[in-house]
Amino acid sequence: MDVTLNWRGRMTFEGAGPSGFEQRLDTDPSAGGDNSGARPMEMIAIGLAGCTAMDVISILLKKQQSVTDFQVKFHGERANEHPKVFTTSVIEYYIYGTNVDEAAVVRAIELSVEKYCPALAMLSKAFPIRLTYKIFDATSRALLNEGEYMQKQQAA
Repeated sequence: MDVTLNWRGRMTFEGAGPSGFEQRLDTDPSAGGDNSGARPMEMIAIGLAGCTAMDVISILLKKQQSVTDFQVKFHGERANEHPKVFTTSVIEYYIYGTNVDEAAVVRAIELSVEKYCPALAMLSKAFPIRLTYKIFDATSRALLNEGEYMQKQQAA
């Protein structure tokens, strides 16, 4: 994959990859920017959450789960010292629907982790990533089930 970033002045860049969709990157004024775009570490977090979100919703729909709303949240802790990498994170899946099967949700997360999401495969080698889920009723919005996906241990 090839990506090109074009400098737009101060700390602002616009970049695009093979899709052609441009993304603006910038930083806040205290770091010399204009606060006109996402921070690079935000883009990494969005890419990670987006990668697994697309896997999970695709699998749930293929399993004919009646999902009416779906949200993925990422919370990452960063080191205090430069280069301020992510040191740990939690990805939370919020699934709303009617009669959504918990086993289907767990299997969808498992397939994302173990087979499909390159961002998870790559970044989980750099820092620990916890994966949790909550299943809600579509009408009442009541919490029905929740849990944590535990990644399989690799054989030595």
